[in-house]
Amino acid sequence: MNTLTTSFVKRLRDRDEAAWFELWEVFGPVLRAQLTKWGRGQIGVETVRDLTQETLAALSDSIHRFDPSRGARFSTWLLAIAKHALGDEIDRRMALKRGGGRKPTEFDERFMSNSNAIQADEAYEQSVFRAKVYSAIRKTEVEADFLPFQVYRMRVFDTTPGKVVAEQLGVSEPTVSRYLQRIRDLLRRRLSEVIATYSFTSDEEQEARLAGLNDDDAMFDEALCDIYHKQSQLVLQDGIAAS
Repeated sequence: MNTLTTSFVKRLRDRDEAAWFELWEVFGPVLRAQLTKWGRGQIGVETVRDLTQETLAALSDSIHRFDPSRGARFSTWLLAIAKHALGDEIDRRMALKRGGGRKPTEFDERFMSNSNAIQADEAYEQSVFRAKVYSAIRKTEVEADFLPFQVYRMRVFDTTPGKVVAEQLGVSEPTVSRYLQRIRDLLRRRLSEVIATYSFTSDEEQEARLAGLNDDDAMFDEALCDIYHKQSQLVLQDGIAAS
């Protein structure tokens, strides 16, 4: 693992609540969407949230035993634990119907290896990647000064013309350009950090480049805008389901 990943793992091992909450914020919507899909209408919203919590708690408890030589992606490992949690819930319900109890099985190192039984489809992999990017955007928003980030939001995420952005915010068009570059540079740094933190394999670390988040500013902005809106929609739907 790289140093950013091992630092985050150490926080989880030390029972850092902020680290666990970070997992919940970043990957909770993705997990809940996947569990809902698997449940096919048979499990309710509260159960989905409970299973998400169990999944992230199990990941937190076992992540320090991860063996990078086994080649498991972070996304695949997360999916394997979630599927185990759902299967255990279904087994528990079946046991209750039969009038008996069932002791839950334990999570172990099997979830750290690639398994033919766990097939992460492209939609899920993209959702996990978008969650990482969205987290980097949120971190940038918190860190950056208000006005420069608003310029970037309006110009890139809202596709407002630069001249209109300048008029509405009371700045010059050259200032709009400078603010765009300032935020873009900060976004690139945070993206690199977040992706490195939640990547176990080299191919995960290459996902940003393959998604168009490269050195070309126009392509970077376009790719980031698309990811931002898709993930915002998922987060919105997740919030509606929980309300």
